Amino acid sequence: MNTPVNLLDFDVDGLIAWFAERGEKPFRARQVMRWMHREGCNDFAAMTDVAKALRARLAEEACIRPPVPVRDSVSADGTRKWLLDVGNSNAVETVFIPETNRGTLCISSQAGCALDCAFCSTGKQGFNRNLSAGEIIGQLWLANHLLGAAREAEAGLEAGDKDNGRIISNVVMMGMGEPLANFDNVVTALRLMLDDHAYGLSRRRVTVSTSGIVPAMDRLRDECPVALAVSLHASNDALRDRLVPINVKYPLVELMAACRRYLDKAPRDFVTFEYVMLDGVNDDPAHARELIELVREVPCKFNLIPFNPFPNSGFQRSAPERIRRFAGILIDAGIVTTTRKTRGDDVDAACGQLAGQVQDKTRRTVRLKQTLEVRS
Repeated sequence: MNTPVNLLDFDVDGLIAWFAERGEKPFRARQVMRWMHREGCNDFAAMTDVAKALRARLAEEACIRPPVPVRDSVSADGTRKWLLDVGNSNAVETVFIPETNRGTLCISSQAGCALDCAFCSTGKQGFNRNLSAGEIIGQLWLANHLLGAAREAEAGLEAGDKDNGRIISNVVMMGMGEPLANFDNVVTALRLMLDDHAYGLSRRRVTVSTSGIVPAMDRLRDECPVALAVSLHASNDALRDRLVPINVKYPLVELMAACRRYLDKAPRDFVTFEYVMLDGVNDDPAHARELIELVREVPCKFNLIPFNPFPNSGFQRSAPERIRRFAGILIDAGIVTTTRKTRGDDVDAACGQLAGQVQDKTRRTVRLKQTLEVRS
């Protein structure tokens, strides 16, 4: 018996093609897409405006299968983190951050990460594989389902009643992994986030974060431009080579040029630069002044991120006064600068803390353990 096809893996064009192979018209694909994503339905029998014969065939040949949650943690500040099983002893993490005027979902794109940024807990676990498009968009599907059920229960709605208010207003591809290293699957998921038959999010409310894979930044600009965030974290090549190793391949002059090109088609007129504040490493006023020169020709804003510690990281968080001074230098130069409020760190859901469970194919975790044993 053939394995059922997970329909979450298809954007609208892919789903139309899959239906066409079975002699079905495009409107049938759009019907099923609305049921899947807009209504959050994973039972073909409940899709009442789809022909009964087609529903029966779908039940035999297809499925709607999001990742399976194995742990659900809620922070004291309301941040909610799910550990999601993606098979073969791998699990990824997804985080929902509630705020007064919006709800942001932070989505993972890979089981682990191959880029090995020095200050990131995910990278220290190594890398196993890319997530499929269904596993990526399935995080949004699942979060909508679980958050919606919780809100309906809180409101005292009866079974079958539905609260159609949007809970997740923003999506950031800032979870585990480097999104642009899994380009095709990430773009399929992005198209579903933007599609009016699915989630209908604005391009301005969907953000992809990258460590700076320049050719993929150009592809994203041409194929599916959304808001862009760049994990910068250093003001010069020597320091960034150490903190963000991909910089050796795509140094800062190439990265800044790619940012300028991206803005030609971006839904926002600026790039967000993310900058983790590491005590005594990248937080000196001289670094701030270097940044001003670096981004002089790139319309941008800075998001300063107090470092969130994890075991054996080797780094400490910059002192609050040091962060304020650093931000002040950027602001005085006319650069919009914010300092990210740490959310969910009591459940390891803060920026840089996501680790999940990864069966490392790079042997990085073995090498790190050996290094620590030698040092001790």
